Amino acid sequence: MMKWTQRETRFFLIYAFIITAAFELIGLQWVQLPWTPIALVGTAVAFLIGFQNNAAYGRIWEARKIWGGIVNTCRTWTMMVRDMVNNEHAVEPRSNDLLQKERLILVHRQVAWMSALRYALRQEKPWETMRKARSNKEWVEMFKVSELEVPLEEELSRLLSKEETQYVLSKKNKANAILTLQSQHIRELKDSGLIWEFSFLEMESVLKEFFDLQGKSERIKNFPYPRQYATLTYDFVNLFILLLPLGVVPEFSEIGSKLVENSPLIGQYFVWLSVPFSALVSWIFNTMQRIGTAGENPFEGSANDVPISTMARGIEIDMREMMDENKETIPEPQPMVYDVQM
Repeated sequence: MMKWTQRETRFFLIYAFIITAAFELIGLQWVQLPWTPIALVGTAVAFLIGFQNNAAYGRIWEARKIWGGIVNTCRTWTMMVRDMVNNEHAVEPRSNDLLQKERLILVHRQVAWMSALRYALRQEKPWETMRKARSNKEWVEMFKVSELEVPLEEELSRLLSKEETQYVLSKKNKANAILTLQSQHIRELKDSGLIWEFSFLEMESVLKEFFDLQGKSERIKNFPYPRQYATLTYDFVNLFILLLPLGVVPEFSEIGSKLVENSPLIGQYFVWLSVPFSALVSWIFNTMQRIGTAGENPFEGSANDVPISTMARGIEIDMREMMDENKETIPEPQPMVYDVQM
């Protein structure tokens, strides 16, 4: 946490030192403000920060529940594909190898849907700050987001045929295009009798659930935390940080003057304790505000976001193991960086 906020911490210490030096060494006694109005501003700012953090946590928690739903629904889809695609009502029965091929296409295409969705969620929006703020630059370099390193075409090409990859890439909403292909495929299997009509309706309802989960994810991604609250909270926190030393320094100076009689050495230099104290209070308010800002957009790819890359890889492993695929063809789990899941 201290490393994350080291730039701001240095500023707080230097600014508090300048105000204290101007008051104590240069003798600018007018560099002071009554403590009561500053405390009132701090109270109002604390309420705003609390509201922002609660709202940001709500967005993160909703995003986590949505992707928890994706985990469960993908497993349900795999189970249905494995057990419902068969020759029981087939017009022309097919071999087990051909049936398994059809099943794997449906499962791999659903993995491709997850990939297309997470790539869309990683796209940068104008209001997102993770890759823009200077204080986040070091963290962006430390945590490599796979969606920013590997092209979507490369990811889709390992899961879809060449024709389907080109078709999906030609569409704006690529995740939506993949679900459309899924629906067309199971309809064809139903027409050939490889999927019973009732099973077809059940699988269509699962695809509808995928559309719902996708739409919920897109809603969080495309609708930001209201900017009036975010901007005002940021400005009010900075205003409070600028005012804080102007009220703290005179208070510490007054306390020091009272201590001079009994403890001359401590009383003489007591005013300088306002520097670390002001910096500490400023750091607390600034860090709480930054925590709320970091949680506003849970799909950016920061260390505090929902780890959709790790979750998607975990779901893919589960789905392919459920289909009894060769272990050598199943990818490894997403590695953690500094004990952080991405």
